[in-house]
Amino acid sequence: MIVSMTGFGRAKKESNAFSVHVELKSVNHRFCEINIRLPRQLLFLEDKIKKAILEHVKRGRVEVFLTIEGEGLVSKTISIDWDLLDALVSSTKQIQEKYQLPDQITTGQLLSNENILSIEEKEMENQELESTVLEVIDRAVLQLIEMREVEGRKLNEDILSFLAKIEADVNMIKEYAPKVVAHYRDRIEKRIKEYVGNEFDENRVLTEVALFAEKADISEELTRLESHISQFRETVQTTEPIGRKLDFIVQEMNRETNTIGSKANDPLIAKHVVEMKSLLEKIKEQVQNIE
Repeated sequence: MIVSMTGFGRAKKESNAFSVHVELKSVNHRFCEINIRLPRQLLFLEDKIKKAILEHVKRGRVEVFLTIEGEGLVSKTISIDWDLLDALVSSTKQIQEKYQLPDQITTGQLLSNENILSIEEKEMENQELESTVLEVIDRAVLQLIEMREVEGRKLNEDILSFLAKIEADVNMIKEYAPKVVAHYRDRIEKRIKEYVGNEFDENRVLTEVALFAEKADISEELTRLESHISQFRETVQTTEPIGRKLDFIVQEMNRETNTIGSKANDPLIAKHVVEMKSLLEKIKEQVQNIE
């Protein structure tokens, strides 16, 4: 079954304490790459999130965007550097006494010094938060997969239609190919008669035609091309990731098609070869989207 590498998934869940929102976007990639953007308090879940996605996605680059809102996500504590505060108050009093300064230092002034007072945040362990995040990830992944499968069915329909046209060209070439040698012999005899009349060496003609027939023989290429077409159809029916394998098959089909075009030396076959190469290029573009 063909599955596309492009897709989008979104899911959200809210509770009394927080809300989690996830968006997944996948695009083409040679391998499987997952990039996750998480709030700081959820970094400990990165490996579990990747594992949950990898259970469904085997190829493609997946971008994960996760946002979380709510109270109770972090605990805040106040830290005071008492030694520094004692030294600051003592120094302030000494300055006031020495220079007879009337100013009075206030608590607010002391606490406004960032070196004296600091607020530390610590992520709170929250089992409910972890299970909620993983649940939302799973729902978003399933939506992503559904979209990739829908796109895959469209790719499958287009690719198989192109493949059917290629197969029709192959059948027409296969039917016409035996006539190429006969046409070549007719041309050779006609040309010789134009120069020397009806008196010519028949064996020389047969030798020339035999050499041409050997050089222009495309039966092996046609057989391999038919085999590749059959293998392509079998491959798209499997459930495992097939993108790379299909890409390789298309390359082999293109190689055989080029060989047919160079060996056949016939305008009608050349016309079919051009059509086949155009169709193979379309298939190649589509295969790049397959997982």
